[in-house]
Amino acid sequence: MSTEGTGPAEHGKDDAKAPRDHFATSPVRNEPAAASAAPRWVMVDFADLDGVPCPCGTARRAFADTDLFPGTIHVTEIAADARTHYHKRLTETYFFLECGPDACMELDGEVLPVRPGVCIVIPPGVRHRAIGRMRVLIVVLPKFDPKDEWFD
Repeated sequence: MSTEGTGPAEHGKDDAKAPRDHFATSPVRNEPAAASAAPRWVMVDFADLDGVPCPCGTARRAFADTDLFPGTIHVTEIAADARTHYHKRLTETYFFLECGPDACMELDGEVLPVRPGVCIVIPPGVRHRAIGRMRVLIVVLPKFDPKDEWFD
C-alpha cells in the first residue's frame, strides 16, 4: 500500500510545530497541499504489502504505481537458495539487512560471503542468486518488470 502527498511544510504553523506521528491513525497518510496540487511524496508501510513469490524467495515491492520514483524498492525474504537468474534491462542494488551465518551471493559464478550492511550493485547481464537465509532491501532501476527475469 502506498500513497502520495506533501510534506509537513505544507501545513499550517500550529500543525508544523506539533510532533508528527504518521502512524497514529493509519499506517499511511496522504496529505495533499491543495485539491489541485499533485502529490509530491510517497510513503509505504512494507507490512501492508503482500509478499509475492520471486526467484529469490518472497518479495514485497513498493513504488511500482507512482511516477515520483524511477524504480521500485523491494524487501525480499530468502529462506533457501535462490534460483540463478539475470536481467537484460534492470539494475538491482542489494542491501543486506539480515543474514544467516553462511549467507552468500553468487555473481557470474563467483560466490561471495555477505553480512548485514553489505551492498552490491548488480547490473544487467550479471547472473546472480542468493545462497542461504537473508532479508534484503533491493533497489531496482528502472521499475521492476517480471518479464525481465531470465533463466539459463
